[in-house]
Amino acid sequence: MSANMDNGKKINRVSIPDLASRKNGEPVVSLTAYTAPMAKILDPHCDFLLVGDSLGIVLYGMDSTLGVTLDMMINHGLAVVRGSRKACVIVDMPFGTYQESPEQAYRNCVRVMAETGCGAVKVEGGREMTETVTFLVERGIPVMGHIGLKPQSFNVAGGYRAHGRDRDEAEKIKEDARAISNAGAFSIVIEGVIEDLAADITREIHAVTIGIGASAQCDGQILVTEDAIGMFSEFTPKFVKRFSETGDEIGKAAAKYAKEVKARTFPADVHCYRNK
Repeated sequence: MSANMDNGKKINRVSIPDLASRKNGEPVVSLTAYTAPMAKILDPHCDFLLVGDSLGIVLYGMDSTLGVTLDMMINHGLAVVRGSRKACVIVDMPFGTYQESPEQAYRNCVRVMAETGCGAVKVEGGREMTETVTFLVERGIPVMGHIGLKPQSFNVAGGYRAHGRDRDEAEKIKEDARAISNAGAFSIVIEGVIEDLAADITREIHAVTIGIGASAQCDGQILVTEDAIGMFSEFTPKFVKRFSETGDEIGKAAAKYAKEVKARTFPADVHCYRNK
């Protein structure tokens, strides 16, 4: 466990070595978090919380993650760190903030880690990112990779689809996984690939694999929380399981509130201040 301070009190969090040690062990549990209240709810149940650039779609109503800025990620990352106590917090590096050069990536990653207090950053990409991943790790920045379906590259990839059905594509994804693992990433998210490919990658590389649409063969799993609890329904990938229908419950509560306001039954006497 790693320790940091909150108002003078020591906070023990799951550390990067803790996560790395889970290779072939107890599955790693992760969900996305973008706000302090949600982080507080999820924290007891997760080994790490990912501040994903998916917030652009889920929170801001964007069509893709490409419009997410570094400032947005820092603000939400800081909120999640403040709202959590146990889970390691990992922050996505948004599109255009790390691809230009290792030096650009380093400057922006340092800013994210320094301003949020997060434990690691996540970058998308395969073989083309090996120099950058090595550069970051050698300078003390823990890196989580992301291969397979890469949302920041969905235009190049031809949209959202399952990856690895074609033998040549499957081999390229394996090569990406090997390259990023060998470059020093402690963990790699594998998104939207067929089960056999995810299993092969998990067996072959040293890095801890985190699946999202990549089967239970990975070393751990992650989902977008709002997908999992029924808060986001504009698009539901095949790999998402809804563990509750929170969105429906919120809608029912709002409808009940509106009805009582219109009937003037809320606020009732118990909710009002009176002269003593």
